[in-house]
Amino acid sequence: MGGLLPSVQSSKNPLDLLEEIVSANEWVFERCGDDEMAVEFPGHWCGYHLHFVWSDDLKAIHVSCFMDMRVPKKKTRDIAELLHLINHKMWLGAFVVSQEESTPVFRHTALLRGYSGASVEQLEDLVDIALTECERFYPAFQFVTWGGKSAQEAIDASLLDTVGEA
Repeated sequence: MGGLLPSVQSSKNPLDLLEEIVSANEWVFERCGDDEMAVEFPGHWCGYHLHFVWSDDLKAIHVSCFMDMRVPKKKTRDIAELLHLINHKMWLGAFVVSQEESTPVFRHTALLRGYSGASVEQLEDLVDIALTECERFYPAFQFVTWGGKSAQEAIDASLLDTVGEA
């Protein structure tokens, strides 16, 4: 239905602003073209590989956050159950396992049509959501993949809120 009215908004590429944010945080990144950027982030559990793609046609930015972990073939069914449980709890984005690398990946797309460009806050939120969800659920993937836990046990442990201070 879009395109009924001529666009008076500028079509600024949000990756230009994202590059400034990433540089300010001194994260390692590579601009793979006008519409792609790869970023390395040293997380608490592992290093994360963020991949951003800008679609000017859709006015959407997509982020994929790859965990530094492989899912063995023998754990595919258990991880599929875990994905179901995790994604049921998600408000934004979803987890998948990349077919090429058997790696858990958080994916999310933000639509920016109608804006004069992405704001710093929107892009910071996009990065924060991806990294927060990966950090939150990394242990669950580890529990199932290497700890021999069921998907339900893993999700319960990863969502356990600690109370007080040690």
